Amino acid sequence: EDIEENGQILAYEIHSDGSLTEIGRVDAGGTSTCYLTIDRDHRHLIAVNYWDSSLVVIPLSKSTGEFNGPIQSIYDPRQGKAMLAAAKKDGGANHSMNDECTIAARQVDPHSHALVLDPFEGCVAYVPDLGKDLVREFWYDKTKGVIGCEFNVLPSGMSTGKPDGPRYFEFHPKFNVAYVVNELSSTVAVFSIDKELLSEIARATKMGLPMDKFKGRSTLKLIQSIKTVPSAFPTTMNTCGRICTHQSGRYVIVSNRGHESITIFRVKQGCGIKGKATRGTLTQVGFFHTRGETPRHFQFDHSGQFLIVANQDSDTIAVFSFNLTSGEIRYTGNEYHIPSPNFICCCPVVDRYSDDEDDQPYERVGYTFTSEDEVRRNKVPSSVVVDSAKRNSLDYLNELELAQKEIAKLKTQLSVLSQLSRG
Repeated sequence: EDIEENGQILAYEIHSDGSLTEIGRVDAGGTSTCYLTIDRDHRHLIAVNYWDSSLVVIPLSKSTGEFNGPIQSIYDPRQGKAMLAAAKKDGGANHSMNDECTIAARQVDPHSHALVLDPFEGCVAYVPDLGKDLVREFWYDKTKGVIGCEFNVLPSGMSTGKPDGPRYFEFHPKFNVAYVVNELSSTVAVFSIDKELLSEIARATKMGLPMDKFKGRSTLKLIQSIKTVPSAFPTTMNTCGRICTHQSGRYVIVSNRGHESITIFRVKQGCGIKGKATRGTLTQVGFFHTRGETPRHFQFDHSGQFLIVANQDSDTIAVFSFNLTSGEIRYTGNEYHIPSPNFICCCPVVDRYSDDEDDQPYERVGYTFTSEDEVRRNKVPSSVVVDSAKRNSLDYLNELELAQKEIAKLKTQLSVLSQLSRG
């Protein structure tokens, strides 16, 4: 990330063997580019620039994914005003810290950290502003590809007087609920979604009506705030990283940089006693060490049974198995050394059960192996795709190796318990 020169956005084509070819690049229109969103029609890419807080829209080719030109529209929440905070090299704060002086410097200016479009109509853009402790709601004209008027702003947390620093915004896949992770206060704020208002905005857009009547009206309502670290752990020693919902909709996961942990929350599925509206709110499952430092990002594989964590400052990626029933994770023993990992993306490459030639690569969702020998050498796959009609010897070998590892761990634990009982 660069706060002096504009960011660059690159597009790549993914080949069947997992290799990449650059197919275009474009100026991001702002500094310290941190987040990209593609709209529902796959016709526009929206980029967020953290340092100057600008939001830009770039046209895309729906068929090829290439850029169809430079920036189409730009929104500047500072309205042309100069930045007040100094850059780090000019005596400014290190934005990785969380002490009072750093927070004060980080919150002098607005700092957009993400942009997420509503999944129902695709006409409202939600932008967490880390610098001002706000979630901003914008009208997005998906036909023209323009960030329009700002409908509303609301606090990203409980408004305790202490900084929150909203970082990311995540929708639940089934419920009318959204989650905001507050980086500075180590909290998750849970919001209910007003779908009727979203539908009203969508209808007004289609009819070409003015959007002024929606100003001051919010599609969000805060219903819960919950900590991501133990109550005894100092908040100043932690900043939150990523938040996501598990594809089952039953869990919300957050990474803690400082506490060096993954926090897992269970999502309440019912409406509670006496009709109390608790669906989508969270209860804590537990805290789990990430086997490294500064877990900036993490990702589930496509089966939802493995969690891959990027520990940025220890230069490692750690793999955990995920218990779909309890929500707990367990370290698999698999670790990979990667310089300063910032992001993980699991990308399907080929269909491992296709009728193509036998020398086609074997897929383990997100990873590609080029031969049976190499498949066998990779003792724990990133995920296992189960199709009872098309299972082969490789499936059974992988399952056997996993079972052997589990048995070995259980034997070790039994040995320790036996020794303790004798003592």
